[in-house]
Amino acid sequence: MTPKTSDGGSDSHVLALTDVDGGYGEVQVLDDLSLHLDAGEVVCLIGPNGAGKSTVLRTVFGLLEPWTGTVRYHGRDIAGMAPEDIVREGIGYVPQTENVFSTMSVEENLRMGGVSRESGLDETIDDLLARFPILEEKRAATARTLSGGQRQVLAFARALVTEPDVLLIDEPSAGLAPNTADEVFENLLAVNEMDTAILMVEQNARKGLSISDRGYVLDQGTVQFEGDADGLLANERVAELYLGG
Repeated sequence: MTPKTSDGGSDSHVLALTDVDGGYGEVQVLDDLSLHLDAGEVVCLIGPNGAGKSTVLRTVFGLLEPWTGTVRYHGRDIAGMAPEDIVREGIGYVPQTENVFSTMSVEENLRMGGVSRESGLDETIDDLLARFPILEEKRAATARTLSGGQRQVLAFARALVTEPDVLLIDEPSAGLAPNTADEVFENLLAVNEMDTAILMVEQNARKGLSISDRGYVLDQGTVQFEGDADGLLANERVAELYLGG
């Protein structure tokens, strides 16, 4: 298990960040960071608060522009593109907070997620409601009446209306009770079964890695460890430093 590999920029990856520096204003958060996501994978980013995990997702989604380095999607550099254009390219994003419209119904939220769709929206919404039965049951309910777990599932579904092949998800279990978090992770796996690759930031490192194919441990804005998820869970140094022993 090595600190970093040099294949982050390969065009064979669905998504690849290579040698990225970036941050907020003059404050650097990401430091020579490289990582990648392959088709159909679930990849989890873990590490301490302030390590740059959420900044990675914001940089991919165009909310931040990298200072240096590349962000490639299917081989094309998308760094600096506007978020709405990145959605059209095929990348969805579920932020940690404010990820649904609380005063709108479940169905209205899904329709808002599809405002850029030119056709097939009704069919896609019907398919998503069938895939996530709890949303079908709550179709007419306003999002503010949903439980925390149900709101997260709605946020996933809303991001899937554009049929992305990459979904960025920030802290899906934040603030949820353990049983509810387990249900959310089960729904994440259902999302992955839709041929959607997932790049996820997760505070519950053990749980996040347990449903992932691979993982990256970030600290001080760069990759400290990377490897298959089982290997990271079994790594004594990773466990000592980042998994609570």
